[in-house]
Amino acid sequence: MTHPSVDIHGQTGASARLRRDPITQEGNPLATASASSKKLRPLGDRVVIKPTPREEMTKSGIVLPDTAKEKPQEGLILSVGPGRFLDDGTREKMDVKKGDRVLYAKYAGTEFKVDDDELLILSQKDILAIVEA
Repeated sequence: MTHPSVDIHGQTGASARLRRDPITQEGNPLATASASSKKLRPLGDRVVIKPTPREEMTKSGIVLPDTAKEKPQEGLILSVGPGRFLDDGTREKMDVKKGDRVLYAKYAGTEFKVDDDELLILSQKDILAIVEA
């Protein structure tokens, strides 16, 4: 006697055998997001930054491989959270705004990919300075 296939959603039969867990399915890496960067709204005192492109070539003309490129520390802020809550229940005002070019700590934040754009989300405390033109 054979038992019908049952998936985690309680479905049986062929549909249960064809359904795959979206987390482990090939071609669906966990480090990507499906939202557009304009729709990302960071929480608390976090900001979404698009890092400046890494240098492909040195000033003397030597082409750098990916492993030798230095991690960027400058980027453009795409969106800003509302600010963190203070102990008295009020929100802390954010010092940066959308469109600011900033310098940030070298290994700060979390990198992720949205629509083929490499983005970085980090806390306001990891921003070192605003670059003024």
